[in-house]
Amino acid sequence: MATAFGLDRQALTIIPVSGPLNGRVTPPGSKSITNRALLLAALAKGTSRLTGALKSLDTKLMAGALRAMGVTVDEPDDTTFIVTSTGRLNPPAEPLFLGNAGTAMRFLSAAVTLVEGTVVVDGDAHMRKRPIGPLVEALRSLGIDASDTGGYPPVTVHGNGAFGTGRVEIDGGLSSQYVSALLMAAAFGNGPIEVALTGSEIGARGYVDLTIAAMRAFGGVVEQIDAASWRVQPTGYRATDFVIEPDASAATYLWAAEVLTGGSIDLGVPSDAFTQPDAKAREVIAMFPNLPAVIDGSQMQDAVPTIAVLAAFNNTPVRFVGIANLRVKECDRVSAVATELSRIRPGLGTEEGDDLIVASDPSLAGQTLPTQITTYSDHRIAMSFALAGLKIGGITILDPGCVAKTYPTYWEAMQGLGVKLEA
Repeated sequence: MATAFGLDRQALTIIPVSGPLNGRVTPPGSKSITNRALLLAALAKGTSRLTGALKSLDTKLMAGALRAMGVTVDEPDDTTFIVTSTGRLNPPAEPLFLGNAGTAMRFLSAAVTLVEGTVVVDGDAHMRKRPIGPLVEALRSLGIDASDTGGYPPVTVHGNGAFGTGRVEIDGGLSSQYVSALLMAAAFGNGPIEVALTGSEIGARGYVDLTIAAMRAFGGVVEQIDAASWRVQPTGYRATDFVIEPDASAATYLWAAEVLTGGSIDLGVPSDAFTQPDAKAREVIAMFPNLPAVIDGSQMQDAVPTIAVLAAFNNTPVRFVGIANLRVKECDRVSAVATELSRIRPGLGTEEGDDLIVASDPSLAGQTLPTQITTYSDHRIAMSFALAGLKIGGITILDPGCVAKTYPTYWEAMQGLGVKLEA
């Protein structure tokens, strides 16, 4: 199969567009929902058909880990997974390698407790810098033999095929993925399991709602007790056919390209049809070039780099708050966005505590400011800064292939809208 455009290049330079971007682009399936559905299908006895799915590095790593534990994962076409399972996971022959896929790492660290045997869950150098201590501590509180490496991966689990019972508390302040991981595995408790937050703070609560919706689709029984706790019944899951909606995080780049160029891009689905948290970004993006002076990014975290680059062309400065969690994503996105904006024009992006301040300068549009954008192996840095190249000459994205993590055809989508790229 041919490599998608740009994935094998060391750099791509975006040629500024001379007019509106118009056309139709269908975003890939949601990464967040695809990886939830893959795991739930693997834990369900029978065959599940997942359609509209994302085929990217993150989902391939999840599928590969499930195959290593005895689950059959077939791929009849570019947007379908057919998952056949006994409903149990077997001990893998070697450590599960999950690259820098946060969802796969967190979800599987909890799910492999259902294996009767020892499992090591590991990732690349970037993943080994992403905290997982709160999740491992929560697993241990259930009597599970789990350990991490100074609060970071790799994680080693000595499973006995069950998930315990009773109440487990988790600090979800760093990542909602910890909460989702516990909720999905809790359906295999020896009795009902109550998952409770130790505080009211949780990163991107909407992703927990996605988890619960997916669990229920696969027959899980979960009840929200209050704003900070849920009760999961020990029902396990049943195989089902499941349709995955397009990725809202991917859609943010297209929404931003649309308003930045005054164009019209049809995504094939109305913005109000998305259930993912990043869909909230649509309302904010639509305010350009008069974005709010303060934007709370806590509940649309993956959209912050997109909006921050858009803010560079806003009429007035923008401060992003509630984004401390961005420091523990694929890279420190607060620092990365500030640094790369200031490569374009000194002082364009600055950090103040955990806030990001974008100075904003509409006159940047039409200028030629040769800049090589470092992407930190982070797909969202690459895709968001490509937007700057729509209006500024000389913007070059280094390591453009990192978009394969969630949107392998991103550069082709840009070309389809008329954007010219030079290798």
